[in-house]
Amino acid sequence: MFVRKFKSWKMKNSQLFAEKIAIREKTKRNKRLVIAGLISSILYLIGILVTLGILSVKMNQNCLGHLKRAADASSIETADQELSIAIEYLEKEGLTKGYTSIFWQTPDEDIEFWYKNIKSAKEEIESLPKNSSPLEKSNMLIKLRETLLDHGDKGSESITCPDGLSRYPNNILFLILFLSSFGLIFFFTRKVIISSDIF
Repeated sequence: MFVRKFKSWKMKNSQLFAEKIAIREKTKRNKRLVIAGLISSILYLIGILVTLGILSVKMNQNCLGHLKRAADASSIETADQELSIAIEYLEKEGLTKGYTSIFWQTPDEDIEFWYKNIKSAKEEIESLPKNSSPLEKSNMLIKLRETLLDHGDKGSESITCPDGLSRYPNNILFLILFLSSFGLIFFFTRKVIISSDIF
């Protein structure tokens, strides 16, 4: 009788021990999956940031950089050439109308106004007679510089440009991707903390 009870107790304990091991292994496996999800979410966010960086560099190389060179140009011919490159890129990429804003339209994010301003500045330069005096040419370059550049409070200068132009027309998509990446990171971080407490 005693032997039978001992065997029954031993078998029950063995089963409980096996279940505990199974639960522990399952917890470890789930924790590894959660950590993998967290790492993937972080890589996902990094990928979005890298893409945004590449788009920004592309915009600077093909458009904004040439507008800056046009603003800094010392001759009408050089300014006209740089403006032509920038305008050609804007027209090729379809950056001639629309708003870069997501929730509401504001004047500083109006692409069409900005594009027409650059276009009219180029037409004004081209309409300047070749036999114009140095003073007339100098005044035209000053006017062009005022058109293309924004002046900060501390004397800094930057190209006048709608915010988020490099992301247009995918501004909403990038916002969704950006927010979703933070949501995933928060979700998996919480799971890691919970699984650590359980473990």
